[in-house]
Amino acid sequence: MATLVLALDAILTGKPALLAPDVLSAMGKTPVAGPVRIGWLGLAGDAVADPIHHGGHDKAVHLVPQEHYAWWRGELDAHPLLETPGAFGENLATRGATEQALCLGDRFTLGTALLEISHGRQPCSKLNARFGRRDVLAKAVASGHVGLYLRVLREGEAQAGDPMTRVEHPYPEWPITRVFNLLVGGGFKADPAGVAALAGMSVLAEAWRSRAEALAR
Repeated sequence: MATLVLALDAILTGKPALLAPDVLSAMGKTPVAGPVRIGWLGLAGDAVADPIHHGGHDKAVHLVPQEHYAWWRGELDAHPLLETPGAFGENLATRGATEQALCLGDRFTLGTALLEISHGRQPCSKLNARFGRRDVLAKAVASGHVGLYLRVLREGEAQAGDPMTRVEHPYPEWPITRVFNLLVGGGFKADPAGVAALAGMSVLAEAWRSRAEALAR
């Protein structure tokens, strides 16, 4: 397994706030200075507005590759939210690989914590409210530039600047780009065998595994 080390530009947390009238979200996150506790359900000081669809063990930590920001600036006319990390509600702002190289089940050490990739992010309409545009959700689904989620296998502590080192890479055939395309991007019809395989993978987050099972029927 080739060593992969992600650079961590920022660790971010946030609290629920209104993005627009009647649109409550904790997507607005800001960088934290110094060490941050990483617990089973996420970062100390972080919160979710909708615990039915967000949070939980499979969505403990949200990562967005900062490589995507240049593409988003071109699509969104250099929107001011894209000037700093946190535009998409990420907890970890990383550099060094995107969802094309980050795979389901990959395990990373970060500080004293151990994290495992559980699934991609399924964007929702709150992205439109966040950016004040009606086309952001559609662009996110079409591009897949939305990041991924990790579960916490060992609690610990980390801070911006710490290396995020991949220590296990069990499913190189399952980059998050492929998983996202099959289960969110509409590619399931072209690869029914792939969808059936995902339905049987316990490492995949329960919500996405259920979706794979439904699509495989």
